[in-house]
Amino acid sequence: MQTADLLNQIYQLPLSDRLLIVERTVRSMRTDAGELEKSAALMSAEYRTNKELTAFTQLDMEDFYEAR
Repeated sequence: MQTADLLNQIYQLPLSDRLLIVERTVRSMRTDAGELEKSAALMSAEYRTNKELTAFTQLDMEDFYEAR
């Protein structure tokens, strides 16, 4: 199912059902964000000490040219 199809079906639902979808979606996003935060905290020390993981950050200030 495409996103547009899904949205069209959601628009056809009663308001109470649409609110339920929004509430559960936001709850899911908060859970995902919490898991990402935990993962980042676990890897924080590794990124500070393992220079191989941050080698490409030396290029952060260089100009980027996209090849097409």
